Amino acid sequence: MSLLPSLRLCLVARTGSHLAGSFLLQSAQPWHTFQTGPWLSSSASSKELLMNLRQKTGYSFVNCKKALETCGGDLKQAEIWLHKQAQKEGWSKVDRLHGRKTKEGLIGLLQEGSTAVLVEVNCETDFVSRNLKFQQLVQQVALGTMLHCQSLKDQLSTYSKGFLNSSELSGLPAGPDRDGCLKDWLALAIGKLGENMTLKRAAWVKVPSGFYIGSYVHGAVHSPSFDNLELGKYGALVICETSEQEKSLEDVGRHLGQHVVGMAPLSVGSLDDEPGGEAETKMLSQPYLLDPSITLGQYVQPQGLSVVDFVRFECGESEEAAGAQ
Repeated sequence: MSLLPSLRLCLVARTGSHLAGSFLLQSAQPWHTFQTGPWLSSSASSKELLMNLRQKTGYSFVNCKKALETCGGDLKQAEIWLHKQAQKEGWSKVDRLHGRKTKEGLIGLLQEGSTAVLVEVNCETDFVSRNLKFQQLVQQVALGTMLHCQSLKDQLSTYSKGFLNSSELSGLPAGPDRDGCLKDWLALAIGKLGENMTLKRAAWVKVPSGFYIGSYVHGAVHSPSFDNLELGKYGALVICETSEQEKSLEDVGRHLGQHVVGMAPLSVGSLDDEPGGEAETKMLSQPYLLDPSITLGQYVQPQGLSVVDFVRFECGESEEAAGAQ
């Protein structure tokens, strides 16, 4: 690691604020040259305003000072002003960085009751994928997808599954407490982190009574600000029909998700499929990942459920592989 990134990481650690970290990686040039205004004095209240804005938004001291100067010390208006300036800078960087490859990133899995979503958000480097601001973007995309899925008023007699491509995903509203669309929050993240990023795709599943959604994220880490969001490089949803209670299926659902991630089946197949040959891509006739002495079908049969469908996401996989499901 070169000296400059090392110094920056050291500075991040000393701020004591997760929010502040990523902003130290931005350009040293402020949006505007700061000049002290009449509101800014050495008084404790002025310093407290500046510290509050800095801690709340994570923007640099220079930009926070400029925001308070522009807005006459109004904390709420200063926050809005900062976001607008960051948005402008983000869109400018989107144009400059467009075309740069985005092979890294994260899969996000969010599950609420009988609904689950998988999303993929890409960036250029693994370093940025581990940044809190990038993870918050993945969280926002997962929430936007979940709200979209929950807004679909369908009377389910069986499960439903849907996919969103990059364009469709980008156009989703960011959420009830967020302005704009997901593409606006993507631009904001690009402006802050300085890498090209893409909202690649999303999938959602809804099930009625009598069905269960098993899920798994490989190498999962929980979102620091949203407990039931899992982040990783691979993710799977497995749709099962069952008469069992959901609590008793948690481990089974996770094991089925692990199998889908590890064995990458292309279809479910049937219990009558013989192992080998073309059946190697059929889920139920594959050797069970956690016990290769039996097939997955043989593992499933005594569990009181039947596998009917699945979704598998691998971060950075080709468009051809992604479209094979």
